[in-house]
Amino acid sequence: QVQLEESGGGSVQSGGSLRLSCVASGFTYSTGWFRQAPGKEREGVACISQPDGTAYVADSVKGRFTISADNAKNTVYLQMNNLEPEDPAVYSCATPCSVVDGVGALGPEAGFGYWGQGTQVTVSS
Repeated sequence: QVQLEESGGGSVQSGGSLRLSCVASGFTYSTGWFRQAPGKEREGVACISQPDGTAYVADSVKGRFTISADNAKNTVYLQMNNLEPEDPAVYSCATPCSVVDGVGALGPEAGFGYWGQGTQVTVSS
């Protein structure tokens, strides 16, 4: 069993930056970041294959968000720059993740992976 713990959320002004961290209790092969705002469906933001660093970032955040991993620390980061009023949500990490053409990043189905509790990101204009 793997436990995931997110940190780094908070409140920033529009245009500001935050770095989210997802620390795993053990080795993970791939980890993704997902966000869900009130009244909206969960969106796959980014997914990284940790052995080789292959990364996917959703078009909605491309150029502003970067996913990276420090395998020695079992930690995956989401660097979020130039935050916009459309970005506030609960951001959660999950393992494993996958990328499907035309769909984007997907997290594990129930019983087939692990999710963190999430961290709140708020952006004020």
